[in-house]
Amino acid sequence: MSTARPSQVIVITGASDGIGAELARQWARQFGAKAALVLAARNEALLHQVASQCRESGAFTQVVATDVSDPVQCRQLISLAGAEWGRIDMLVNNAGISAQALFEDVQPDDLGWYEQLMRINFWGSVWTTHAALPWLKQSRGRLVAVSSLAGLIGVPGRTAYSASKFAMTGFFEALRAELRTPGVSVTTAFPGVVATRIRHHGLNAAGQPAGSSGLREDDAMSVETCARLIAQGALRRDREVVMTAKGRLGRWLKLLAPARVEAMALAALKDDVKPR
Repeated sequence: MSTARPSQVIVITGASDGIGAELARQWARQFGAKAALVLAARNEALLHQVASQCRESGAFTQVVATDVSDPVQCRQLISLAGAEWGRIDMLVNNAGISAQALFEDVQPDDLGWYEQLMRINFWGSVWTTHAALPWLKQSRGRLVAVSSLAGLIGVPGRTAYSASKFAMTGFFEALRAELRTPGVSVTTAFPGVVATRIRHHGLNAAGQPAGSSGLREDDAMSVETCARLIAQGALRRDREVVMTAKGRLGRWLKLLAPARVEAMALAALKDDVKPR
């Protein structure tokens, strides 16, 4: 067991790239040696690269190769983090996979990838959070769930992804109320289009890597800005972080003029992937 005892032990899933990696780098710069960053993802080589960048800022790091679709590995991640540092102050449920397919284009034999996507995006968060709860209650810590605007507004062509993110949104909203008395905050973040590769690695109708995004990305938010907004919201213990004006407008317009929101969602799709 390490003799170091940082004052902030932060576990981040999906930390090998994109938002998760950038959150780790920003918190490393902010906290330095006060932070221990436990980095989890499937790609161990990329995790070590991110860990090296964080150590350059003075932070302690721990790399735990983890596939969040496996409940045993989710529990092991939290067990190893707790054993190494003796505390957990924040869990960031960021691991996820995207998908883009019109529902009618998915063949019956291919629907299994809907279930796999749910295991990664939703159940991976549930299993990891359940394992971390005793530690977070002890530290009166923070839970962070990186959902998506697709978890607030159903996006055509992304039925599987929206379903998984809506599930996250509902789960953490209910859990927030349960954790008021123990003093554990729950922050749900709702990024819009962010300049990461997640959608390019996402799945198509056959459950294979799509290789491109079906969304218009002219005004994509930088990963640095997205991570900064999430990091700030988590440290302030904000309930939610809706990080674009269009997202905030769409959320309330959905209650007043739902057909208008559906039209806005369709307009966000590239012409070659719109419903026929």
